[in-house]
Amino acid sequence: MTGALALGIDLGTSGVRTALVDATGAVVASARADYATHGAWREPAGWWNAVTACLDAQMESLREYRLDPGRITRIGVDGTSGSLVLTDAALNPVGPALMYSDGGLDREAAMIAAHAPARHITHGPASALARALRLAAEDRDRRARHLLHQADFILARLTGRGGRTDVNNALKTGIDPETGRWPDWMQSLPLPQALLPKAHMPGARVAPISPATAARFGLPVTAHVHAGTTDSIAAFLAAARPVLGSAVTSLGSTLALKLYSDVRIDAPEIGLYAHRLGNGWLLGGASNTGGAVLLQHFSRGEIEALSARIDPSLESPLDYYPLPGPGERFPVNDPQLQPRLTPRPADDADFLHGLLEGIARIEAEGYALLQQLGAPRPARIITAGGGAASPVWTAIRARVLGRPVEAAATGEAAVGTARLVAAAP
Repeated sequence: MTGALALGIDLGTSGVRTALVDATGAVVASARADYATHGAWREPAGWWNAVTACLDAQMESLREYRLDPGRITRIGVDGTSGSLVLTDAALNPVGPALMYSDGGLDREAAMIAAHAPARHITHGPASALARALRLAAEDRDRRARHLLHQADFILARLTGRGGRTDVNNALKTGIDPETGRWPDWMQSLPLPQALLPKAHMPGARVAPISPATAARFGLPVTAHVHAGTTDSIAAFLAAARPVLGSAVTSLGSTLALKLYSDVRIDAPEIGLYAHRLGNGWLLGGASNTGGAVLLQHFSRGEIEALSARIDPSLESPLDYYPLPGPGERFPVNDPQLQPRLTPRPADDADFLHGLLEGIARIEAEGYALLQQLGAPRPARIITAGGGAASPVWTAIRARVLGRPVEAAATGEAAVGTARLVAAAP
């Protein structure tokens, strides 16, 4: 086998995965490494250590398959959106990272509200920009030189250069995804502008790998690191091609929708975001419904056994809005919305049928809302996540959605990132 290979690196919450794809996007090798300790997923040192372990495993697999690592010409990284760290000029963290799930930043949210345009994505106490303000405030001796998202930190360690990001990871920190520029109103915030990284479009070539990194892993010094993306967008790219109307539903603990559109639609007030991808826009929204609701009532074994008694061609008469607790994000943004799970029938199979159909109706409502706002209608819907393995749920969803539903061949974000950089000009 000959030809160039692209390497994708995915930083997840449980560990790091890598994947190598050829020029056609076909996967030729992959590897994974878990974080060394339970809390390492929150620590920049833990990120890099896991990347190191995973790359070592990936290089070992190349030797086993007799693949030449010199064929690796492009490298990309994806990470959790909104996870941030400040580093000094030598790329050493000057304090702890703040992760995408860290919120409670009411004081910082008030600062943003005083300057940001209405309905801007950076509003709220859980925004990435609010985390950036907190990190800057805690850098009291002003040692920081770079504000880096999780993927940016790994990109910096690979190239030996900080100060670079992509417009997908930087979206919720405030970047304009159309121009790649930080907005002028951010200059009024107590955030040193010199810390802000230069943004590139996803897949764009950023810098060559550093000689030290190349030597450490046995990579060619001619390999270039490209701008990456977020983990959720990478998962979309693993499951589908970015063509008009491509749609991917992720059925994990929660329900997430992604739709590739030629129209940019920003509606943060209903939890809808637009990320730049190629010549179009990847629209995304996430509901609090999903598999976590099912597991509140049934074990995985019970779900499988009860599903065998459900006729997916029949509509459930139960009008449920399944949520694990109060609060919804999309397609309805209501932090006080209560779950609707009554009446509960005596037969557990009927109850599960109602739950599955209720989640499918929320999915359908989400895609319908996107179309009402000007997005294209998906011709088919590809499914990633654990829910894709249920034929009964798939049949229910196809009936409710009124279009074909199929399982993704792969949902590995590392594969999506490798394909992103492989396809870049």
